[in-house]
Amino acid sequence: MKIMDRVIRLLAGTGIVSLALTILICSASPAHAKQEYMVGAGDVLTVTVYGYDDMKATVRVNDNGEIQVPLLGPVKVAEMPISEVALLIQKKYADGYLTNPQVNVFVNEFRSKKAVILGQVAKPGVYELSGQTTFLELISKAGGLMEKAGDTATITHKGSESQNDNSETINIKELTEGGDLKENFEIEDGDNIVINKAGLCYVSGEVKKPDAYKIDNNTTVIKAITLAGGFTGKAKKESVTIVRIVDGAKETISNVPMDAAVYPDDIIIINESFF
Repeated sequence: MKIMDRVIRLLAGTGIVSLALTILICSASPAHAKQEYMVGAGDVLTVTVYGYDDMKATVRVNDNGEIQVPLLGPVKVAEMPISEVALLIQKKYADGYLTNPQVNVFVNEFRSKKAVILGQVAKPGVYELSGQTTFLELISKAGGLMEKAGDTATITHKGSESQNDNSETINIKELTEGGDLKENFEIEDGDNIVINKAGLCYVSGEVKKPDAYKIDNNTTVIKAITLAGGFTGKAKKESVTIVRIVDGAKETISNVPMDAAVYPDDIIIINESFF
């Protein structure tokens, strides 16, 4: 999985993160999976009875949670697993209509379950959940992660009064780099997912590649300098300055040690040696 994480990070700069995610999805089963898809209003089902081709029906679940079944009329199916819908119709047919009926039910169109994904994805918006949908699958539907995507995402579940009441945090880094499939949550109807923006620091002065770089909770000054390609020949290695925003005001910290923590929006300045 560490190899896969490197692929995802490399592709992030090319705008095709979704390709890497597609590869990863193939091996990442949901850790919080439900047993079976629950039927809801708007879904389109196909009902077939073995040996009775003329009784095949493609029907939409109405707002009352019912479908119209040949010979039976309206049948309540909302909030039932597909297998139970088939057993219910089979039982009703066996009750005076058909001898030993064998019924199959398939979902043609998933319309009842939706989730919203926002933040650092290519195509934020509302997406229909086609059966069981994992976190990685939803990211793929949304076009993949943006280059500035951070290492965490927040899921707020339907019906929560505030974000803190019923929300969970997904560690994207642990999922892709550490292979922790517990982070590959199954997305539920009404979920609101936000892909958080990465924290950035700015490395300037006597480094080979001065620029803005993504950081995490473990980023130190020396790690940031390494991201920036390391020191130039003119760098005064023992003289590092950080400009940091503290309570809305700029604060300059001189002679910062290499193992000091780096925080979002820090400006790390590597000074020039004049000797």
